[in-house]
Amino acid sequence: MARLGQLTGFGAALVLCGCKVSRPNAVERGVVTFAKHHVTVRNKAAKNPVGLSAENLAAGKEAFGHYCVACHGMDGQNTGVPFADKMSPPLPPLSSPEVQEYSDGQLKWVIDNGIWPSGMPASKNTLSDDEIWSIVLYLRHLPPAGSAGEPEMYSH
Repeated sequence: MARLGQLTGFGAALVLCGCKVSRPNAVERGVVTFAKHHVTVRNKAAKNPVGLSAENLAAGKEAFGHYCVACHGMDGQNTGVPFADKMSPPLPPLSSPEVQEYSDGQLKWVIDNGIWPSGMPASKNTLSDDEIWSIVLYLRHLPPAGSAGEPEMYSH
């Protein structure tokens, strides 16, 4: 009976300690980034039909503000998002090369389909194609980190 208790304790400790997630190292990040950019995220050749204009940029900022700020912050760089650095995998700033190196079509694909299991939800049938393309345009012209303030939902 004591042996069963020891095994149960060992099993519980293994489960609790074995599930600990550490930040990926440079090689792991490189492999995953390569796979996402060249294998799993599709639509690379699609071109954004929404042209750069003040009106379209404002539309992208508005759509981003309704759908994306809870996780990405007002500036797309995680400013004011209390859990952004605690997620696994970590939330990259949308201004980072990891994100900006996607083609416009790939960014639309990610917004349409999400990235499982990262927590990035799919927005297909929630946002229109025009809204998504305008968000892609906004992502290409993000404001400087911290300049847009923090999401209202997290301010005290």
